[in-house]
Amino acid sequence: MKILIIDDEKNIRLSLTGILEDEGYEVVSFGDIESGLAALDDEDPDCILLDVKLPDGNGIQALQKIKERGLGMPVVMISGNSSISDAVKAIKLGAYDFLEKPLSLPKIKITVAKALDFYRLSLQLIRMQQDNERGWRMIGESPVMRELNTLIGRVAPSNAKILIHGESGTGKELIARLIHTRSSRADKAFIKFNSAAIPRELIESELFGFEKGAFTGATARKKGKLEEADGGTLFLDEIGDMELAAQAKILRVIQEGEFERVGDNRTRKIDVRVIAATNKNLPELVQRGEFREDLYYRLNVVPILSPPLRERKADLRLLIEHFAADLALELGMRIKHFSEDALDAFKAYDFPGNVRELKNIMERIYLLCDKHELHAPDVCTWIPDQSSKSAQDAQFWQDTAIFQDKKREFEKRYLNEQLRKHGGNISKTAEALGLQQSNLSRKLAELRNP
Repeated sequence: MKILIIDDEKNIRLSLTGILEDEGYEVVSFGDIESGLAALDDEDPDCILLDVKLPDGNGIQALQKIKERGLGMPVVMISGNSSISDAVKAIKLGAYDFLEKPLSLPKIKITVAKALDFYRLSLQLIRMQQDNERGWRMIGESPVMRELNTLIGRVAPSNAKILIHGESGTGKELIARLIHTRSSRADKAFIKFNSAAIPRELIESELFGFEKGAFTGATARKKGKLEEADGGTLFLDEIGDMELAAQAKILRVIQEGEFERVGDNRTRKIDVRVIAATNKNLPELVQRGEFREDLYYRLNVVPILSPPLRERKADLRLLIEHFAADLALELGMRIKHFSEDALDAFKAYDFPGNVRELKNIMERIYLLCDKHELHAPDVCTWIPDQSSKSAQDAQFWQDTAIFQDKKREFEKRYLNEQLRKHGGNISKTAEALGLQQSNLSRKLAELRNP
């Protein structure tokens, strides 16, 4: 660890240097503000000891310049004849401590050690926050993702109820967490409750908590997820699977901010923001009487669609690079690189399991493929339905046949694949290929009738 001393008294610089070097620190010292501040970038100190009275200015003003540059290392102010107001001002500007001369060398050692511990913890916290933000950030620059990010930014600061709907694996929980982290409740709890993962008979006790003796096995009082989320956000995942009795109680929480634990008649007040998510068609469930209509409209204040991956394939490169870096770090491996034809192989697949399926495929590749530079044949092995295609392609190019026969087979396979991509629509396919619809229809008829 490196200590920077800025003090115009040579004897003090020498004394501080000696005692701090004896503690194992690297020390650099300067007698004026200009030299000391100029050395900040080159020396990159972990702690600064800064005198208040210096020949070329005031140490408190130098402290302000250090903080304005966004430098986070602790600054300990030292002074021989400063007032209390100077000390107060320095602390308000962000000084770690303010020591009076004559300096107590044992106190200097203790103060510097504590300042460095504080700095290490601060850096650790920053790294944890960055890791958290990296883990819960939206990857994608496609138009649909830009619109989604804009919508999240607009609704997050409010307390509006939000209903996120979309297919499994599209990142509904990620959207909910982003809304929470960008809200005024970000420093409070984010509690997830998955109705589909809990037996129906346990939903109410898990969600609302219970009193001792409320039912067989209730040997002690327990808070539910709702109380754990007090002041923060409750994320009701797969709410379409919640039983009707629990739906009625959630409706009361939303409307009145009240609930009772199972086995307790005492009404409790709660302050919680509710975000719900589902992969089911709730209006259809309402029509069938399987979901409360009033709860649906209470939750659906701001509907958010989590788009499937097949509708945002422009983001595949970014997602693959993101998972490649994360998996390399997590597994302690070299980052794997994917060629353009490998990316094309990914794009040819529709990912019914969405981003979650992509992540699983990437993890499979990292664990089972030894190569670091991957091409289409390498990734097709791990993509469903693509491995058989890869084998067929290899056979196609290896076969020897009359040129016209091979050309015909290629045209047939190519046009069938293009038609599949465009849902069998000849007009859209022709437009995408730059052909007249009549010419494409004629070509298809020729290929079907040898």
